[in-house]
Amino acid sequence: MSVDYEAAARELVDAREKGGPCPPLRGRLLPEGDVASAYLVQQLQVREWLRRGHRRVGAKIGLTSRAVQESFGVYQPDFGVLLDDMAVPDGAEVAMDRLLQPRVEAEVAFVLGADLPDERITGADVTRAVDHVLPAIEIVDSRVAGWDISIVDTVADNASSGLFVLGTVPRRLADVDLRLCGMVLERAGEPVSVGAGAACLGNPLHALLWLAQTMARSGDPLRAGDVVLSGALGPMVPVTPGAAYEARISGLGSVRTCFAEVSA
Repeated sequence: MSVDYEAAARELVDAREKGGPCPPLRGRLLPEGDVASAYLVQQLQVREWLRRGHRRVGAKIGLTSRAVQESFGVYQPDFGVLLDDMAVPDGAEVAMDRLLQPRVEAEVAFVLGADLPDERITGADVTRAVDHVLPAIEIVDSRVAGWDISIVDTVADNASSGLFVLGTVPRRLADVDLRLCGMVLERAGEPVSVGAGAACLGNPLHALLWLAQTMARSGDPLRAGDVVLSGALGPMVPVTPGAAYEARISGLGSVRTCFAEVSA
């Protein structure tokens, strides 16, 4: 099939801006399983957002759970770009009309203190580059109707990025065992998702290393100051309008957000 990168990018941008999801891209505008083409579509959208004055502030990693990878038939993570308008202050209310089909998940966020420009970096290099870590809630979203997505759809859709919320108390990496840190995500005080650092590629640092190598290879490496959302520590949960969510990660503290009621 012929590949129409521009049309695919335009559909996703329109879905985001007009508040109406589009049909799946796979088999229609992009070939089934063509992840390279999906990243090209992602890049076209990012360039458009940057052209409009937004700023890249980091990156997110997806598909870090083995079970989720198997459901997509892929055996490596994917990534998307974080922009300045995706950041939500800790505890702030999110308007539902900013999103289409939101879900929430708890993650470890890294803030880098050094550039990572070389694809041959090691785990030690990555550890040295981390300035601090924070608890995070990622509000994932899909511009594809009904979350009917394959690996191609989610990569093209900027790895199903939506918004993100960071905690406000930085922790030193040396003070936290990220592999063993437990997580509970609560809605209105009731647990709705639980997990641990080991659910994220065995250790969130492994996810960060993969991302740093991959982005350096692509020519757009991670830089000092970047925020990296390293992947879910437990199952993602559909958002309930009007509800408050709090994620607590052992050793890192907590982070909170809430969602406005849907207007009548």
